[in-house]
Amino acid sequence: MTQKLFLSLFSIFLFLNGYAKNREIMPLDKEWLFQKKDITEPIQIYTSWDTVNIPHDWAINGPFDLNQDMQFVQVIEDGDKEAKLRTGRTGALPATGMGQYRKELFLPVEKSTQRVYIEFDGVMSNAKIYLNGEYIGERPYGYSSFSFDLTDHFKFGKKNILDVTVENKPEMSRFYTGAGIYRPVRLICTSPIHVAHWGTFICTPEISTKKGSVSIKTNINAFTEKKGKIKLITEIYDPSGKCVSSVSSSKDIMSTLLFEQNCTVKKPALWDTEHPHLYTAVSKVYFNGEQTDIYKTTFGFRTIKFDKDKGFFLNEKATKIKGVCLHHDLGPLGAAVNLRATERQLEIMKEMGCNAIRTSHNPPSIELLELCDKMGLMVQVEAFDEWKNGKCVNGYNTLFDKWAEKDLTDLIRRDRNHPCVIMWSIGNELREQDQKEGGQIARFLSDIVHREDPTRPSTAGYNNHIGAIINGLADAVDLVGFNYKHYDYQTQHENHPEYILYGSETSSAVSSRGVYKFPVKDNWTPWYNDYQISSYDMDYVPWGSAPDTEFEKQDDNEFLLGEFVWTGFDYLGEPSPYGEGAPSRSSYFGIVDLAGLKKDRYYLYQSQWSNKPVLHVMPHWTWPDRLGQEVPIQCYTNYPEVELFVNGKSMGTKRKDKSQKFLRYRMRWDNIIYQPGEIKIIAKNEKGEPCEERIIKTAGNPDKIYLKADRDTLLANGKDLSFITVEIQDKEGNLCPRDASLLFVKVNGNGKLKALCNGDATDLIPFTSNYMRVFNGKMVIIVESKDKTGEINIEVSGERLKTSFYKLTCQQ
Repeated sequence: MTQKLFLSLFSIFLFLNGYAKNREIMPLDKEWLFQKKDITEPIQIYTSWDTVNIPHDWAINGPFDLNQDMQFVQVIEDGDKEAKLRTGRTGALPATGMGQYRKELFLPVEKSTQRVYIEFDGVMSNAKIYLNGEYIGERPYGYSSFSFDLTDHFKFGKKNILDVTVENKPEMSRFYTGAGIYRPVRLICTSPIHVAHWGTFICTPEISTKKGSVSIKTNINAFTEKKGKIKLITEIYDPSGKCVSSVSSSKDIMSTLLFEQNCTVKKPALWDTEHPHLYTAVSKVYFNGEQTDIYKTTFGFRTIKFDKDKGFFLNEKATKIKGVCLHHDLGPLGAAVNLRATERQLEIMKEMGCNAIRTSHNPPSIELLELCDKMGLMVQVEAFDEWKNGKCVNGYNTLFDKWAEKDLTDLIRRDRNHPCVIMWSIGNELREQDQKEGGQIARFLSDIVHREDPTRPSTAGYNNHIGAIINGLADAVDLVGFNYKHYDYQTQHENHPEYILYGSETSSAVSSRGVYKFPVKDNWTPWYNDYQISSYDMDYVPWGSAPDTEFEKQDDNEFLLGEFVWTGFDYLGEPSPYGEGAPSRSSYFGIVDLAGLKKDRYYLYQSQWSNKPVLHVMPHWTWPDRLGQEVPIQCYTNYPEVELFVNGKSMGTKRKDKSQKFLRYRMRWDNIIYQPGEIKIIAKNEKGEPCEERIIKTAGNPDKIYLKADRDTLLANGKDLSFITVEIQDKEGNLCPRDASLLFVKVNGNGKLKALCNGDATDLIPFTSNYMRVFNGKMVIIVESKDKTGEINIEVSGERLKTSFYKLTCQQ
């Protein structure tokens, strides 16, 4: 026993002694102190600190207040002719103001020979960093990742006080930003000789079925006065973890060294949207024979080609970009990054047939890109929503001159090894499209892209495409993105055959899940007294179009690379077409609502983008207020033929009709008179044989609460999430599609209630409440795990409804 204990302790000593020479990564996510107030000094003594975990968004708990960050502004992008009051534009949440975060740091004296860095993935915004009262540095752009060297300020063997001050100014954004340290923070300890921050750049310049070449640039920092040689060994590991190639180089020591290495991998497994194979480069640094650092970089083998006539090619295969725009917020969770919540969003998009994400209109979280690498989703990474001529008083225009080059450079260096990234966007709907200096600014930013990453193209989203062409913005980028210019693709392709064109932002259809308005019509000026919008999917904002319109242009024009739909999910803020005193605090643009519940439009996109069989019928069939009146029925499907039955009677068989706007991609039965009972659709193949059916019945009175989690088992890490869908059903198990029951939620055991969300853009109950009304019969409960294993018990109750129970499990 004694001998075993001695050997174990000796093994630990050897491990720690060796590990201390290499890189240590310490997440700083637990038990920060936080206070929101006016802060005039970096270090003060407070007695009323809150304890929070990072990532943290101080605004998401609410309360909602439509007076919060009201903006009297002319939104040129929306077609405004003059300034007007905008409410809910940034989510009606308390994101403005100042805050301070504090964290104690400790490293033993034995670490004093090492370098100490702190890395922030994102702080919203105007972050200033202090250590032991000394100013370290700042980063004003809330979406930028950054790092500071703390070594010369750190007191080894003693307590160190890290302070982060934050200031969110009013009118700094036109959508919800979140507030605070909303992305991860970590402390890094390294040997004095180590790979620099974002210090590798890996390219795969030549790929064939037999081999793939790998080009690796590695920056090494050397904080030492000793003489000698630095050796860098780079090993390449395939998706199974097998080392398949390596290369070694040596150089005489200097303070900063750039190694350029090349190697070959036989028969590389390619990264694509169906099989996203990932490789790992392991950089091993040695000084005078002693290992000083290990640094890992994930990358992939894939080729991308953008052709002005033939469109986009991934690994030499013609591929339409079927993309969506996503804002950075996670709905009821706010801006605070959560791995599972991000993964869930991407899973829902992937299931729809989506193959690309546009990170509108800012740099994304690292977590999103890592997930896209693993899941096979291509990404357009976007840097800015404005340049010098701002859309908001305190927007990026106040930072551009001083920070634009650094922010864009750092973004590219951070993200350029991700195989999912296929293009860099330097901006969206810039006011400079109307100005002569616009072309010069666009060239300045595009040159940075080419300097930092010559393997990917630059792009931008132009809503004033004629201005962008006249003033040189279109010529400055490699890929010309048109926002909402479906009607002009062909003409501009003919006028400028050199342009590589795509829909950088498309459609802007709007809808509220489960809401249907009559009469059903093509409607580009939607406005309803209840501040909801019809899910017949013919409502869209004046500058946009129905999804069908963009589908047609993409299908009929081979030269187009594809599209990025506005948007994949509803997001906080920007409640167009409302916002002038309306109670709305979130958008209606999403294909999926704020809770992550699919709208009918989801199935329209799925029927066009996915290879899986799709059969969806709408609307619901519970219309006591429309007895004897018309209730049109629509079907979204990729089957060739569908027959409709109403209460057992055939209403006819339909096929899609290319000659009409709303018949090419959907099937419609317009003159259906409502009577309670059921509707049934039967999908048929080309031979007229039945393949699949859907039935919707008239619902009875609400009777029970049905619960279904996306995951029943969570990791006991204090961060994992389960999303539980709630449905109000009648005795027969039919959804009650117009129900608005008030529900109460209790969570006990090894989890906690994180948030509630029903997808209703007008609901001002805070997400962190333990009660909420269902919206059209549904809502979502978000449960977060604790650090211990065991059961999580959920109880949901409501007046005149049977109480429902659900059990989750937390495990290591």
